[in-house]
Amino acid sequence: MKIVTVGQMIDLEAKSAKAGAPPDFLMENAGLATAECARKLVGNVGGKAILILVGPGNNGGDGLVAARHLHDWGAKVHLFLVKRRTENDRNFAVDMERNIPWTDVLAEGNEDVFEGMLASADLFIDSLFGTGKIRPFEGKLKELLEKVAREKSCRPRMKILAVDLPSGLDADTGAVDPVTLTADLTVTFACPKTGLFKFPGAARLGQLEIADIQIPEYLSDDINTELITDDLIRNLLPERPLNANKGTFGKLLVVAGSGNYIGAACLACEGAMRTGTGLVTLATPGSLQPIVAGKLSEVTYLPLQENDERAIKAKSATAIAENIGGFKAMLVGCGLGQHVDTIEFLQKLLFDEGSPIPIVIDADGLNILSRIDNWWQGLKTPSVLTPHPGEMARLTGKTVEEIQQDRLQTAQMFAAGWNQTVVLKGAFTVIASPEGKIRLCGIANPGLASAGTGDVLAGAIAGFLAQGLTPYDAAACGVYVHAMAGELVKAEIGDSGMLAGDLPLALPVAIKELKEEID
Repeated sequence: MKIVTVGQMIDLEAKSAKAGAPPDFLMENAGLATAECARKLVGNVGGKAILILVGPGNNGGDGLVAARHLHDWGAKVHLFLVKRRTENDRNFAVDMERNIPWTDVLAEGNEDVFEGMLASADLFIDSLFGTGKIRPFEGKLKELLEKVAREKSCRPRMKILAVDLPSGLDADTGAVDPVTLTADLTVTFACPKTGLFKFPGAARLGQLEIADIQIPEYLSDDINTELITDDLIRNLLPERPLNANKGTFGKLLVVAGSGNYIGAACLACEGAMRTGTGLVTLATPGSLQPIVAGKLSEVTYLPLQENDERAIKAKSATAIAENIGGFKAMLVGCGLGQHVDTIEFLQKLLFDEGSPIPIVIDADGLNILSRIDNWWQGLKTPSVLTPHPGEMARLTGKTVEEIQQDRLQTAQMFAAGWNQTVVLKGAFTVIASPEGKIRLCGIANPGLASAGTGDVLAGAIAGFLAQGLTPYDAAACGVYVHAMAGELVKAEIGDSGMLAGDLPLALPVAIKELKEEID
């Protein structure tokens, strides 16, 4: 499923008309989808009081179509029109044939009618403005939306449904007008827009529903940004043949840990094992091996030489190079620390010894790279870089604010410049390929904003890489399965107090649910 800009959506609609799916056809489908989402929000709509704020454009037209269906299903629908020209409006005429009541809400005195009916509404549908550029709300329109927000605050059981997006949200940038409503559910059509995954707008959507309005899918084939879906990941997950052995599912070398960060190595290994990797070997400072072994029974070990502070010595790079045979992928960085010896070790491992296998570089591995001029020129192995915004800032020289302002473009630009796959972590994690493709995970979970969850993610990505997926596909699978695991834990215990250690056991459950899901 593609994610589009406003310009791309306009182009898709124009192509759709030429392909036999004209605007009236799309509007009919969008209006029906809106009505169905209304029923999803409030249950049986029979007898329910539903107010629809109808704007002057196509978004308002979607609301008029929805009104007809909701009326036919037994709802008590009232239309509040905003600067809508009703002559030659077929959808308005069809509503009038059903005697659906309406009010010109901006006419003198009618704001009292609006406020009176709002007080007993079960559902408010915002079909005021869609993806078009609009001026800031002011005057009576601003006051109307403020009334809705106050009513929702006083009476939370009244639901708000946004059509395509909450009015006042910029569909490209995610910027919002101060009075943009916070919906309980937003139904968007055909393809989600980029602004729906950017803050502050993303916080106004409530649940996001993406409705198929039958724009031919092939028309979006040339769009490079896509939303990760269950179907996508299900088709990428490695096969699990009955006659498999541990070698079938790959061997992963994890280079992780130091005196201060023992847990990171454990979490990374667990992330890899729980995504199905056949064998995980942990290369870690020798003194940590007996500590970690008490927690990780299934892992094998490559003890490394260390200094007095239990950081890896540079000469250990040679030991890894001598033992790399048989491994399908390597993960470097979780809990390594940034001791001067470790910096020298990583430089030697990545640039002097090189690696014949693909690498996932995470955490301190990225922080060390950021200290090396033009590091990407010496990194010859296909890699997956997994920075959070702070690490991305150090790698690029940009500020965190600049990175967060346009995460999609930032990840895309640097993945191409570095010729590596980039996973820009955070709410709605972005995955960018060296070829300019982007995948976005549409899950945001504050429970994952805790120490160690990134180590589990790095292990999951590396595990899929060891099982034979390409860096781009391994990153997508790791990100999505990790996010799903977070949702499973959230459903069980909530998002406050979720620990990284809660995630590994949920990873195989998430994979199982993906494989068993029936469309």
